[in-house]
Amino acid sequence: MPARRATNVSLPDPLVQEAKALGVNLSRAAEDGVAQAVKRARERRWLEANRDALAAYNEWIDANGVPLSEFRQF
Repeated sequence: MPARRATNVSLPDPLVQEAKALGVNLSRAAEDGVAQAVKRARERRWLEANRDALAAYNEWIDANGVPLSEFRQF
């Protein structure tokens, strides 16, 4: 497991109170939320970096069809 670092996070008090009342682990919930945000940012960055290649591939498919399509069973 990677090393953990203490971090200060500011959250609205009503949200913190409700989370505590419901037994939500704030550290785990924050970690999950940050992990999801990082994943989305990486995906967005990858799509931006590969936009031209994806467009070129899609143009090639439009012009030539799907490779090996004669062998597809569906």
